[in-house]
Parts: sequence; C-alpha cells; structure tokens
Amino acid sequence: MNAISIKDKLSIFSEKWHPHQIAVIDDMQVLLAKLQGEFVWHSHDDEDELFQVVKGTLYMQFRDRTEVVNEGEIIVVPKGVEHNPCTKNNEEVHVLLFEKRSIAHTGNVQHEKTQTHYPRI
Repeated sequence: MNAISIKDKLSIFSEKWHPHQIAVIDDMQVLLAKLQGEFVWHSHDDEDELFQVVKGTLYMQFRDRTEVVNEGEIIVVPKGVEHNPCTKNNEEVHVLLFEKRSIAHTGNVQHEKTQTHYPRI
C-alpha cells in the first residue's frame, strides 16, 4: 500500500498505444498509456472502458460523432460501442485507463497495434 506517482510511471516507458499496468483492484486494472495519432476501430463486447486524460487532448471517435476529452476529464465507453481513440497534430496524449483484467486490447479486431501483454510497472 504505497502511493503511485503517475508522473514517475509515465517516465519509465515511451511506447505508444501499449498500456502498462500500475495497479489491480479486484477484477479491474489501472493502466497508463501514451497515445499518438490514430488507433483502430474496435469495441469490447463484455467490458466498459474508462479513459482519464492526464496530459493533452483525446479525441474519442464514435461512428456518429467525436467527443473531445480534455486534460483532467474522463470518458466512459460502454461495452459494445465501437470507438477509435486518436490524437491530433502529432500530440502525445497520456491517459489512465480503468478496465477489467479480461479485456482484449482491440476487442475482436486483430491489428498491428494489438497488445496481448500489459507490463506491470
């Protein structure tokens, strides 16, 4: 039971679109990720996803609109909703994610950005 410095954890890695696990709460995990550019359209059939923007501006694309999520704000993507997170102007965005441990990174979509292992840092 120690405090976790998000700033310190973010300094450990540089990979984009590769979440790193910083904590586990029951069947949920807390992840940090650095995002840049566009991800991949996908959905999660059985899990909701929460994104908190730590640094920058996240653009969460849905098929019918784009939600702008600013630094210090959160967005919850309900299970089954197709989405595509992205950033603009080559900005590196840092996010904190809350997800079930069973979640697949890109849902049922296999893509070069798909990760199957979230390193614990």
